[in-house]
Amino acid sequence: MIDATLFQQKHQLWLRVAFASFATTNLPIKNRLYEFSQIQFRHLKWIAEDLHTHESDYSYERDAGFGIEAQTLFELLNRTVREIEEIHSLYDDSQLSQRMLHDEQYLLQTLQDYLADTSLDETLTAFDRSRQWPDAVLSSEQLDALTLFLFEESYKEYELIMVYFYSQVRATSTLQYGSFQDLIDESHFHLRSFGEMMAKMGILSLPRTLHPLTYQITDMEKFLHNGIVEEENAKEECRRLSESITDEKLSRFFEFINYQESYHIEIMKKLLKEKNHG
Repeated sequence: MIDATLFQQKHQLWLRVAFASFATTNLPIKNRLYEFSQIQFRHLKWIAEDLHTHESDYSYERDAGFGIEAQTLFELLNRTVREIEEIHSLYDDSQLSQRMLHDEQYLLQTLQDYLADTSLDETLTAFDRSRQWPDAVLSSEQLDALTLFLFEESYKEYELIMVYFYSQVRATSTLQYGSFQDLIDESHFHLRSFGEMMAKMGILSLPRTLHPLTYQITDMEKFLHNGIVEEENAKEECRRLSESITDEKLSRFFEFINYQESYHIEIMKKLLKEKNHG
């Protein structure tokens, strides 16, 4: 049945698969899991569109015990298999449910193939709180700055994905729909980048749950103005971190993110212009 319960469970499944991809060090499995997480996110959008069409609401709440930490890759994969099988009981006979079911049958078979090869299991260090950057020697001050940045920015990118997602489903123009898609895609890339960095440092964790007032936008003009300010603040955080980190590769990466944030501001300015001239 396409309802808010299914939306919540699929939201959690998207997070489960995405963060499992961040956690593993096995590159082929990492990439395949991330591809599957993107399929789950498309499922989530289709569910949201169906619910909105039928004037049914949904939220970004999660089950009280929902978490992603695990000791081994196989522990994560087994948990994912169980959750997918439980979700299947919520599907109805609609074309959307059949599409999701067939996608997940292939996902399940892929996960079961991994689980059948015990050589693929690994002890995960993504959650061990080691708080070291393995690719360069950083001072304690630099590690503190990097840690704080990653926690704040991973939450921000998750928040932006879900806020833009909510607004895209309710878009009233082609420009709005396409612009929100661009912003969602960019934030997915940032979330993945920061999530994989957190995993390297042993500090991978879920972003906190969003309050409905965060994403239920009633004043789009105010939302866009605030979004521009938030992106400008993010640019400043990237600039400060880039200047404080002595490792050249890390500094280049944060400069790269900084320039992407600049274009996000331009996208929102276009949306503001449309709003003011609509």
